[in-house]
Amino acid sequence: MHAFELILGLMVVVIGLSALADRINVPYPILLVLGGLALAFVPGLPHVELEPEIVFLLFLPPILFSAAYFTSWRDFKANLRPIGLLSIGLVLFTTVAVALVARWAVPGLGWPEAFVLGAIVSPPDAVATTAITQRLGVPRRIVTVLEGESLVNDATALVALRVATAAAVTGAFSPWRAVLQFALVAAGGAVIGALVGWAIVWAVQRIKETETAIAATLLAPIAAYLPAEELGVSGVIAAVVAGLYLGRKASATMPAYNRLEGRAVWAFVIFVINGLVFVLIGLQLPEVLEALAERPAGELARAAAAVCLTTILVRIAWVFPATYVPRWIVPGLAARDPSPSWRPIAVLSWAGLRGVVSLAAALALPLEAGNGTPFPARDLILFLTFCVILATLVGQGLTLPWLIERLGLGDDGSVEREETLARREAILSGLAYLDRVGPEPWVPDDLAQALRQSYEHRLEHYPASLDPADVDGDHVDTHERLRGELLDAERSALIALRDRGAIGDEALRRVERDLDLAEVRAGE
Repeated sequence: MHAFELILGLMVVVIGLSALADRINVPYPILLVLGGLALAFVPGLPHVELEPEIVFLLFLPPILFSAAYFTSWRDFKANLRPIGLLSIGLVLFTTVAVALVARWAVPGLGWPEAFVLGAIVSPPDAVATTAITQRLGVPRRIVTVLEGESLVNDATALVALRVATAAAVTGAFSPWRAVLQFALVAAGGAVIGALVGWAIVWAVQRIKETETAIAATLLAPIAAYLPAEELGVSGVIAAVVAGLYLGRKASATMPAYNRLEGRAVWAFVIFVINGLVFVLIGLQLPEVLEALAERPAGELARAAAAVCLTTILVRIAWVFPATYVPRWIVPGLAARDPSPSWRPIAVLSWAGLRGVVSLAAALALPLEAGNGTPFPARDLILFLTFCVILATLVGQGLTLPWLIERLGLGDDGSVEREETLARREAILSGLAYLDRVGPEPWVPDDLAQALRQSYEHRLEHYPASLDPADVDGDHVDTHERLRGELLDAERSALIALRDRGAIGDEALRRVERDLDLAEVRAGE
């Protein structure tokens, strides 16, 4: 089977499993991994190998860039302390804890290899976690912290992995050198990411064609990642910073049509990447098991159980003290940010699902050490990584919705209130502008009056209390129904004109685009 046919076949699987996941109300990453796992044992299918270079260059940068682009910079800064404790403190703590347990549970495993394993399984994958939390409507701060954690933890883990791998290959390790290397790698990646983000914004402002501008944004994560890696700094941090910068500047620098089209293109790209990645994770199992055929099954099971339990329990042991102890020690911190209920913290502690970054990092381990001998315990590290991914992604992923519902957590409505505020202020600004320009001779009185009535009618949908519950639901439903039926009538007239040859398809599509935008707006 050719590569092109294989990709098409996998895309069919991704689409089918994603649709099934939506129908049976299961997070799609979980079903995709299980689907890939089932496909791996179908006789006659070709062997599919997930190249780590493809993951680190074509898969990981766009995922992180897109997540950073849609991250709220205000919320990220407001939650910088918990995000830092998770993405740096917890990642390093997990690396050490897993290394200690693996060294004890696996006979003959050296310290460098144990730390390599710890670094590989330390970063959670936010794709599956946020797919669950956003769908179930947990408090916005939990989603913000999880998304912020995912933007930084990959860089922390990969830098730690770089240091541990060098120690495994050379046999030398210096803690102070490792700390300095981490700081330089992170700072260098941030600088390059900021420069690339500025360059993309500068270019997009001067590109008139929408397709070209969107293509430039698609190249942005690669443009940030590659030079950073070539210079020996963090390409992950570079892609994240570039995404944060572009997301911050897009509203003021990109035309509206570019943003609308770009969001649709990026949604499709990220869906394809995530779908393929999670299916490919499942397809890797046969190769992993084949490489460990000579090891006793009992030894592998004990090692896998020990490492999986450690990975899960360490997060719980870190999250609760990291939430409450600083507030006990620093009274001013508790005054500014009171201690939260234990319920959202429990969800945060159970949301440590692992995914593509861990598997790609394990696959990227060198085949040989510095003296030409095989890299120590490489196959075992890959197997244990796969077990951690399955245990967390499937085990925790399937129980996380149950935990959220059991604890009675729900959406706190903060985003809806802020949306109501934003829409209300925008309408009031439009009315104020009509007041200023209404008396000018170039503004027709009838047009100004019609626009004013339209704005005032829209304002009725967004109460001054900012509480969406205060909106007259019956009035809104009637308005949406009437507006939808009017748009359907306009669209039917267009199609009738096209069908009898009065207009061509190009004219239809131009008017249809405006109707589609109006329909989308009416459904907001």
